[in-house]
Amino acid sequence: LGRGGLEVLQHTVSSVLSSYGWFILLAAVAVYLVVQWVSRSLAARPGRPGAADAAEEPEMVVRRQEALAAARMRMQEELNAQAERYKEKQKQLEEEKRRQRIAMWESMQEGKSYKGNLKLNQQEVESGASASAVPKSKPNKKPLRGGGYNPLSGEGGGTCSWRPGRRGPSAGG
Repeated sequence: LGRGGLEVLQHTVSSVLSSYGWFILLAAVAVYLVVQWVSRSLAARPGRPGAADAAEEPEMVVRRQEALAAARMRMQEELNAQAERYKEKQKQLEEEKRRQRIAMWESMQEGKSYKGNLKLNQQEVESGASASAVPKSKPNKKPLRGGGYNPLSGEGGGTCSWRPGRRGPSAGG
């Protein structure tokens, strides 16, 4: 560059700095502050293991995975046990239904009423199941109204009586 080119360059730089100098300075400070803030936040992040944690991390991961696998295994065994109990219960219910159907069929073959026989069978099952339980006695209940009460005659009903309202043009709403 010659002397003329250098002067033009200086003039251009000085005119840009004189026009936009403060904006350039504020932008540079803002960029510097943002870079500092980002570097601090990355350094303080808890998910980033340090050099001391790096040696213990594989052991901790293995322990956590083993504990998780053991917990899953226990939950699966419990679920399997519940499923077995449910299957046994279903088998018992099916066996009981089968016995009732056989008893009903036999009573029908003999010409007896199967409904009454079915009720007797259910009562026997209930009494066998609750043989050790103490039966509850029902208290003697008295009727709510006397024998002479008749709602259609209006007698014996007490002091309350109902009368229809008056009909007329002022009754409507």
